[in-house]
Amino acid sequence: MTASADRWAGVDVGARKGFDVAVIDRNRVVGGPTRITGVAEVVRWLRRHDPRIVAVESPRSAAPDGELSRRDERELVRAGVCGIRYTPNEAALAANTTYYAWIANGFKLYAALAAESRAAGWEVIECFPTATWSRLGGKRSGRPRARWSREVLTALQLGSVPDRLNQDGRDAIGAALTAMHYDDGNSEAFGGEIIVPLSRPSTSDSRNRV
Repeated sequence: MTASADRWAGVDVGARKGFDVAVIDRNRVVGGPTRITGVAEVVRWLRRHDPRIVAVESPRSAAPDGELSRRDERELVRAGVCGIRYTPNEAALAANTTYYAWIANGFKLYAALAAESRAAGWEVIECFPTATWSRLGGKRSGRPRARWSREVLTALQLGSVPDRLNQDGRDAIGAALTAMHYDDGNSEAFGGEIIVPLSRPSTSDSRNRV
């Protein structure tokens, strides 16, 4: 199987609720957003929709031993893109499994997607929802998060967006948009892992890196 050249997927990761997933093409939403509980079910759903890139909105790795944040996250904050909740090291994650359950879910999903990626032909990237909405539509500036992300998504004029959509669904679409921007070379990477769209199209054909 080879991944589609014009479909991109996004996954919003949670703890108890599981995963919200969406797939877009260049003009509209073509799959989801829908909520799926298990990792294996997410992989099967994505396989049916055949995306080229899968963007996951959760940390891809823990901070190094002895550190309380990742270099990627610190670079994102220093660049002034947005604030972020830092990801601690594995010992700190293990000490509070309830609070960090969503991160553990994300690790499981990344492992499953990596195992599938060669056969499916897709690439997997990490993204961050607040950074995505900030770059695609401007900073929040005190607006409620729901109103802000809804206004940004509406302004992008993506077709087939459901009329009733919660924040997790919007973030899944935002992740898919990040995947598309990355594939177009219209993104930058903070550290080695976090991908963020550029606020306007790049003139370069290559993917931009910080």
